[in-house]
Amino acid sequence: MSRTHAATFALLAATSLTIPVSATAATDLPPAADRTVTIATYNIHHAAGTDGVLDVERIARVLEDTGASVIGLQEVDNHWGARSDFADQAAVLAELLDMNVCYSANLDNPPLPDQTHRQQYGTAILSSHPLKNCSNTPLPNHPGGEQRGLAQADVRVRGTEFRFFNTHLTHNSSAGRTAQANVMNEIVRASDLPAVLVGDLNAAPESAEYPLFTAELADVWPVVGEGQGYTIEADNPTRRIDYVLASDDIEPVSAQVLTTPASDHLPVVAELVLPHPSQVQAAN
Repeated sequence: MSRTHAATFALLAATSLTIPVSATAATDLPPAADRTVTIATYNIHHAAGTDGVLDVERIARVLEDTGASVIGLQEVDNHWGARSDFADQAAVLAELLDMNVCYSANLDNPPLPDQTHRQQYGTAILSSHPLKNCSNTPLPNHPGGEQRGLAQADVRVRGTEFRFFNTHLTHNSSAGRTAQANVMNEIVRASDLPAVLVGDLNAAPESAEYPLFTAELADVWPVVGEGQGYTIEADNPTRRIDYVLASDDIEPVSAQVLTTPASDHLPVVAELVLPHPSQVQAAN
């Protein structure tokens, strides 16, 4: 990044102080406010806005405005092509926001003849907290479908560790989404940690697939969301297809959709309270 960009985006840099907490005595447990984490999910449409402008730095400003310390992104290019200037968008955003990153390529093609990097397209997890155990599980595909995956990483916030999942389900097959959601639920069910799953699930709450989305995790929007929660199309949103889901031991506090032309989707931001470390240990 140039010196000019570094200076411009120095104000975007945000750090979180992680304080080790002992769970051996009640007096050592942090108050609820200290276990509050802000989560965001955003389909960034490879940083192309409703105005047709490609602007990764605008996406960074939107993410900074969310105040989120853990973020799931979808439709993220990594040297994919000219449409995104062959940029490693996840790395650029992580640098601009001073965050850790796990990138998951769901499409992974050989370099173009005049390029040295593989062409990749997928999802990313950004966090101001350290990320551990980053992985991506391919989800079932279907005829005419694009390969999708379920990314995950473990995040520790003031003594409580939780598993953060990020996904982007298929857009052109209800049966395909059903198959993908079933695998997604198997993976979530196998986790022994509090869990948050975010992403573009490409189906509204009235869809046949929605009960599968909420079979293992709860949709936070009906509990604490402000308004309809519509996220697409960004310039005239009429559907809610971007979600924040959480396990029962995580308490939702608030949820909102931010308005921005930076992508064809709108970002969803949720404030959640994590369980005490002792509660997680007892559950295990």
